[in-house]
Amino acid sequence: MAIEDLRFIAIEGVIGAGKTSLTARLGQTIGAKSIYEEFEKNPFLEDFYNDPEHFAFQTQIFFLLSRYQQQQNLHQHDLFQQCMISDYIFAKDRIFATLNLNEKEMKLYDALAKIMEKDIVKADLVIYLQSSTDHLMEFIRKRGRKIEKNISEEYIQALNELYNKFFFHYNDTPLLVINTDDIDFVHNESDYQDILYEINQHTVGTRYYVPHKI
Repeated sequence: MAIEDLRFIAIEGVIGAGKTSLTARLGQTIGAKSIYEEFEKNPFLEDFYNDPEHFAFQTQIFFLLSRYQQQQNLHQHDLFQQCMISDYIFAKDRIFATLNLNEKEMKLYDALAKIMEKDIVKADLVIYLQSSTDHLMEFIRKRGRKIEKNISEEYIQALNELYNKFFFHYNDTPLLVINTDDIDFVHNESDYQDILYEINQHTVGTRYYVPHKI
């Protein structure tokens, strides 16, 4: 299926993988509406990075509710009017919850999430930007967001492992896995065109794209 025929594309990856950058560029290429996760509106996030044990539950519940509301708004107003590209999938919230919450908190989270997940519209294509932890940490440091200054490499490594496990078993929608360690789709036009080619080649199931630089 050609990229122009897709009505809803979702892009995923660990913090620093380039989700927002690819969402913006694809949106410009095909004239799609770009939808961005509103992480900066979470009042607990910076506290969580400074003290995960005490602020994990508040952070996670805020994200769950805000992501659900945003997805509901998309479903009600935009989904069948204009092609959309999102820089996250709703299921990502559960990945973070698995890592950040204790057993009791997870039970409460799970009860809420299961109710909400039934109303979420599935994407026509999910793109997973797979990266090494070293690559992710390099990008996080380079962009220098104040809110991310206390993110540890151990946290990103654990999150990266959970993401890889999640997408290894993922089969809810067509999935394109792109290894981004050796490409720069923001500044290198050839790399970006290669990604467009892979998207246009993909139809069903899971497709892996691992660029090999000479």
